[in-house]
Amino acid sequence: MPTETLRGLAEGRYATPFDVLGQHPAEEGEGWIVRAWAPGATSVHVVRSNGDPVLTERSEDAPLFTAAFPEEDGPFPYRLDVDGVEIEDPYRFLPVLSDVDLTRLRRDDGRIHEILGAHLTEWEGVHGTVFAVWAPHARAVSVVGSFNSWRGNRHPMRPRGSSGVWELFVPGVEAGALYKYRIVGPRGGEPALKADPCGRAMQLRPDTASVVTAPTRYLWKDKQWLSGRPGRSAEVPMSIYEVHLASWRRDAGARPREGEPGWKSYRELADELIPYVAGLGFTHVELLPVTEHPYDASWGYQTVGYFAPTVRHGDGDGLRYFVDQAHAAGIGVILDWVPAHFPRDPHGLGHFDGTHLYEHADPRKGVHPDWGTYIFNYGRAEVVTFLVSSALYWIEEFHIDGLRLDAVASMLYLDYSRDEGQWVPNKYGGRENIEATTFLRTLNATIHADHPGVIVTAEESTAWPRVTHTLEDGGLGFDLKWNMGWMHDTLELMQSDPLFRSGQYDKLTFGLTYAFAERFLLAFSHDEVVHLKGSMLRKMPGQLLDRFANLRLLYGYMWTHPGKKLLFMGSEFGVWHEWDDQGVLDWGLVEEPMHKGVQDWVAALNELYVEEASLHATDFTRDGFEWIDCHDHDRTTIAYLRWAPEWKDFVVVVCNFTPRPWPEYRLAVPFEGRYDIVLDSGAQRFGGGGTLEMDAFETVKGPHLGRDQYVELTLPPLTTLILKRHTARSGGAHPEGQTELESSVRPEGDAKRKRRPSR
Repeated sequence: MPTETLRGLAEGRYATPFDVLGQHPAEEGEGWIVRAWAPGATSVHVVRSNGDPVLTERSEDAPLFTAAFPEEDGPFPYRLDVDGVEIEDPYRFLPVLSDVDLTRLRRDDGRIHEILGAHLTEWEGVHGTVFAVWAPHARAVSVVGSFNSWRGNRHPMRPRGSSGVWELFVPGVEAGALYKYRIVGPRGGEPALKADPCGRAMQLRPDTASVVTAPTRYLWKDKQWLSGRPGRSAEVPMSIYEVHLASWRRDAGARPREGEPGWKSYRELADELIPYVAGLGFTHVELLPVTEHPYDASWGYQTVGYFAPTVRHGDGDGLRYFVDQAHAAGIGVILDWVPAHFPRDPHGLGHFDGTHLYEHADPRKGVHPDWGTYIFNYGRAEVVTFLVSSALYWIEEFHIDGLRLDAVASMLYLDYSRDEGQWVPNKYGGRENIEATTFLRTLNATIHADHPGVIVTAEESTAWPRVTHTLEDGGLGFDLKWNMGWMHDTLELMQSDPLFRSGQYDKLTFGLTYAFAERFLLAFSHDEVVHLKGSMLRKMPGQLLDRFANLRLLYGYMWTHPGKKLLFMGSEFGVWHEWDDQGVLDWGLVEEPMHKGVQDWVAALNELYVEEASLHATDFTRDGFEWIDCHDHDRTTIAYLRWAPEWKDFVVVVCNFTPRPWPEYRLAVPFEGRYDIVLDSGAQRFGGGGTLEMDAFETVKGPHLGRDQYVELTLPPLTTLILKRHTARSGGAHPEGQTELESSVRPEGDAKRKRRPSR
C-alpha cells in the first residue's frame, strides 16, 4: 500500500476511502480481499456467516488489516472481530443514496433534508445511521462523534461523484449520538469541525455538536385544521400575538443545567401560552425564531440549525405538541424564519468546505454590513434548494401555518446599508439583487403550490413595488408585508404632546394613500420595544391616566385601520419596562386595574374584529374603507367607515387624539337611524373614566360632510369609539321607513354618490 495512502488514512485526509477499505477483487489471481482500518487494534478477524473467522495481516506502517479470500467469487457479507468485539464494517456497504436522490440538490423543491443529514436506517439488513453532507470543494470529509471518540481517521466518508455530496453508512449508531463533520478544505491545512447543515437537533450552547434523531412517532390530531387551511386566506381575520418563548414566562425550578434560565418546555408553553392567546381572541401566534442558534441575545435571528428546533425548550415532538394544541384551539402558528443572513460561528455554514460555499466570496455581497454576518449566495442552485427545503421542512414536519421572513429589505438591494464603492451592481448596472428576488419568487411559488393557505409574510421596509402581488402580476408573491411606514408615522404622532398633534395630522391620513398598494400587516413588534425605545405604554405621553388612555386609543385605531394586526407580548397589558430577552414579563401587573383594562380592551377589540366582516374581510381593497372626515386638523380627530364586502354592513370609527373633549361633535353617517356604541376605549371596564354620556345616538337630519344625516355627541378625549347602526339583526327594529334591503346593502344613491375619496 503506498505510503501516502496510509498517511492519508492515518490523518483522516484520504479522499476516497472505499477505493482502499472494504471488499475488493484480488489484485493478483482469483478471489477477494478485505481491508479494515482499525487504529489501536491488536488483532482483527473477518467473520463470515458461512465460514470460520479469518485472521488479517497488519501493515507494518499503519493499522491497516488485510485478509484474502481466494475461494470467494463475489462480494459476501461479513463482520469484523476487533480484539474480541464483533462490529460491522462501514466500508462493506453500497451507497445508500441513489443517483436520483442526488439530483434533488439542484431542484427548487428538492427537500434535501430527506437525503442529507443523519438518518437512522436499516441498510442491507443492518441498523445504523447514514450520514450525508454537501461539501463539493473539500479534499476529504470524515464523520466524527461520540461513537468514534471524535477521531477524524475512524470514519472517512465516500464522495458521490460530481454531486459534491459525501456519504457514509455507520452501523450501530443510534438516536442521541453526537456528531460533526471533519472537513479538509481544498488547500489542506487544519480540518474544520462543522455542525450538520441539515441536522435535526443540536446540543445546547455553548456545545455545538449535532444530534442524531429518531423518526418522529408523534400522532397529529389536527387533520381537520389542515384540511381547512387551503380555504383560509389573508382575507380572514389575522390578529397575531408575537412571542419570544424564552422570556414569556420562566420556571425557576426547571433548569436544563446548572446556571441556566428556567426556560419552559414546548409542552409547558402549549398548556399555558395557547390558552392565554386563545382567551384574548388572537387568531395566530408568531414565534421569534425557534431554529437553533448559539447566542441567546440574538433572539434566534442568527440561525445555525435551519432544520433544528432549539433544544432550549425541548425536542421536536415537544414543538409538534405545541403546534397541535394551537390548532386544537383554532390558532395558527407562524414561525419567524431567517433566509437573509447567518452567523460567522466556526461550527456553522460559513466557509463550510474551505470555500465560500453558502455565502458570496466577495464581502461586498457576502457580508452584512450591519450585523457582520454572512449573506447567502442566492445565485447558487444548491443554496436555494437548501433554503426552500428548510421552509418546507417546518411546514411539513411541524405543520407551521406561516413564515415571516426577517430583513427582506436587506435581501432586495445590493447597496443596502452600504456606501458608494462598497457594493457590486447587478448585470444591468442597478442596485436590485436579481438573484435574491428570484429566490424569493421561487420560495413563494413552491410554498403556495405545495401548501395552499400557508401565509408568507415579508418584513420589508422600503418602497419596493409589488411585494405582495402575484408572480403572474410581476410581484414577489408574498401574502403580506409589514406596513413599516404606518407604524413609524403612528408612533411618532402618538409619542408627541397630545395638545400639539394637529401639526402632525398628516401622519394619520397619509398612510391611506398607499394602504391598498400592498397587502399590509400592521405591526407593533419586538423591535419597537427594545434598545432604549421603551415599552408601548412608556412611549405614551402624559400622566398615568393619559398614558393608558393614549395606549387604548392607539390600539383602537390600529384594530379598525385596514391591515392585519400584530402585537408583541406584554404590550397587550401595558408592561412598563421595555422587553428584556434575559428576563420575563411582569405578570403581576395584570392584577392592577389599569393594566387589566388594557388587556380587556385588546380582548374586546379581537372579539369585534373577528365578528365584524367589515373589520377584516376588506383590508386590501379601497371599497372597504371610506373617510368620513380626514380634515379636522384643529381638533385632531379622524372618522371613517369600514365596509363589509359588497357594502352589506359597516362600522363607524371616530378617534380623538387630543386630551380635550369636543362638545357638539357631528359625525356624518350613511343612513338614518340609531347608532349604538359598540366599543369605547374610555369605558370604565377598560380602565377609562367612562365620560361618554350615552351608548346610543339617533341621527339628526341635515347635510354634513356630504351626507344627509349625522349623529351629535360630546367626543371624549383620547378615545376611540366604534359605532354600529342598530338593525333587526342586532336585536332592534329598523328605523321608521327603512327597509331590510337598505339596512344591509350600501345605497346606490346619496351615500355612494357623495362618497369622498381616500386621501
